[in-house]
Amino acid sequence: MSAGLTLVVLFLASGLAYGQQAPKLKLGSLDLSVGWRTRTEVWDWFEGASGNSNYTFWHSMLRVGVGQSRQRLDWYVEAEQPAILGLPADAVVAAPQGQLGLGGTYFTANTQHTNNVGAFLKQAFVHIKQLGPASVRLGRFELFDGMEVRPKDATLAVVVQSRVAHRLISNFSFSAVQRTFDGAEVALTSGPNNLTLFAARPTAGVFQVDGMDDLHVEAYYGAYTRSVTTPGGTGALRLFVLGYVDDRTTVVKTDNRPLPARAADSAKIKIVTYGASYAHVFSTKSGGQFDAVLWGALQGGAWGVLSHRAAAYVAEVGWQPHLTTVNPWLSVGYSYGSGDGNPNDTRHGTFFQVLTTPRQYARTPFYNMMNNRDAYATLNLRPSAKLALRSEVHALSLVRASDLWYLGGGAFQPGSFGYTGRPSGGQTRLANVWDLSADCAVSRSVALTLYYGHVWGKGVITSIYPRDTAAQLLYLETLVHF
Repeated sequence: MSAGLTLVVLFLASGLAYGQQAPKLKLGSLDLSVGWRTRTEVWDWFEGASGNSNYTFWHSMLRVGVGQSRQRLDWYVEAEQPAILGLPADAVVAAPQGQLGLGGTYFTANTQHTNNVGAFLKQAFVHIKQLGPASVRLGRFELFDGMEVRPKDATLAVVVQSRVAHRLISNFSFSAVQRTFDGAEVALTSGPNNLTLFAARPTAGVFQVDGMDDLHVEAYYGAYTRSVTTPGGTGALRLFVLGYVDDRTTVVKTDNRPLPARAADSAKIKIVTYGASYAHVFSTKSGGQFDAVLWGALQGGAWGVLSHRAAAYVAEVGWQPHLTTVNPWLSVGYSYGSGDGNPNDTRHGTFFQVLTTPRQYARTPFYNMMNNRDAYATLNLRPSAKLALRSEVHALSLVRASDLWYLGGGAFQPGSFGYTGRPSGGQTRLANVWDLSADCAVSRSVALTLYYGHVWGKGVITSIYPRDTAAQLLYLETLVHF
């Protein structure tokens, strides 16, 4: 892998599990791992008639692990100590304005405390290997859909990790606490083929500093991945199915029905998602390197007392011309997640993004794939081996004006649904977004990220926040890993 691509992998990776490898710490036969991420976030949220939309807070996530790798058995135990300090106490107001950025979200999730510190068991698992073509992982661990197989081709690995993975199951890596899963995973590999099966419950955490307990939510996932080799290129095909059951019958669901109808619906959510993805990279002698991504999913099942039918898809193409001075990588794409057309019928049509990391594809995190159209372009520049620049533009709109503007990434508390929704005001145009990030690998163990995002709110946002329809996010992040 080139130095530039190594840097891209480092900063597109989720959490501390992937990226450029720092020197290992050894204690006899044991492997030690320490990861410390800090971030200062400056928010300027859309402004309504009341509440504080402009504030700064700081959070830290320290992860310390110990493990051992043997021929037939690996084991790993990791503790996490999160801290979220200086949260605004006045960034939550009445609906529809609600939580004014993530400062309000963290404040609400941590029982309205401005300073919060916790500690819990982050991971604890055994990995049994060489069971013929199979391996088994049992315990508490992180899982990322789409990352079942890491492609050997460096460019394809970046494409899969940054544009395919994390769309439905992930650790919510951007948040101050993140999530893990309690369960089991079985992987079978034969030549270019891999079959991965997974069953687990997600843990609490994400926005609250207590991530110890799991939730009464179940996820069942299976994925078949095949590596594809063609003249001049390589690809990865994946077929997957995901079952989701939410047993929390006392939690009010977030959808476009009137509140009395939602409050009276104590039936479980039971959804099955069928999907496929294909990513391909191919090189030309004079035109550079090209890549393409297709991703799609269909959903069925029950949304409480309603039937559930929904769909989503993504199409994207990228190009890396032969310009070694800045190593540009330009991508354009389109993302669609269905919305609900009628809040008063017996069918729920909003695509459900399950247990995701929305910030992977919404770098200023005020939206996700639910009831959303997103036409976007991305430019990556790598002027040196230690510096990566990335800029994105998005044109966002709702699919259905009869549905909501959704935010969030899935269940994280026993009493919170995990997604919030705001009314559209009869509009479909949501916002335009531009952002820029600079990622610097100071050393093999230290990295810095500076990010700025600007949002121009359109009709949907204007109907809720009439005083200021623009929003901004600025943050500085440090990552120390060894």
